Amino acid sequence: MDQAAQTMIDNLHKNTGKSLEEWISVVKKENFSKHGEIIKFLKETHGFTHGFANLVAHKSKGSDAGSAANTDDLIENQYKGKEHFKPLYDKLLADILKFGKDVEVAPKNAYVSLRRKKQFACLNPATKTRFEIGINLKGQPASGKLEEVTAANAMFSHKINLADINDANSEVLDWLKKAYDSAG
Repeated sequence: MDQAAQTMIDNLHKNTGKSLEEWISVVKKENFSKHGEIIKFLKETHGFTHGFANLVAHKSKGSDAGSAANTDDLIENQYKGKEHFKPLYDKLLADILKFGKDVEVAPKNAYVSLRRKKQFACLNPATKTRFEIGINLKGQPASGKLEEVTAANAMFSHKINLADINDANSEVLDWLKKAYDSAG
């Protein structure tokens, strides 16, 4: 388990008085079928922040990188029916890994989280026609391809939508590099 995940698990117990295993038990008793249902329940009923709710949701469903036997399988499953986006993902990831040796790549069921000291972006083949990059750049005005995310308690402050590999230009990489820099 990576250090960031362990720190969150430790802080979960410190902040709530319950261990991760206890929260997983609480969630499993509710018989939720969807990740979003778990997050909503934990935030609305137990006052969780999005980050802690997301951690418990992933762990309770075994959908995080730490629970997967093979993280390559998580990525492969993300691109089923969206295979045309895999070269875009590969290009973006290769360029992002050039930012520094401290980029942590953490595949989940639906997206790949990118972390430094904190999460700075995610790569998500959202639909068959839209590849979405979530970016954390709080306080940054939207500009060019960078759009603000207006949803309350969103995991990211901004997003960039791409349609194909040609959209992954220097502007996109500049926004990702700015988010990487601010996460260190």
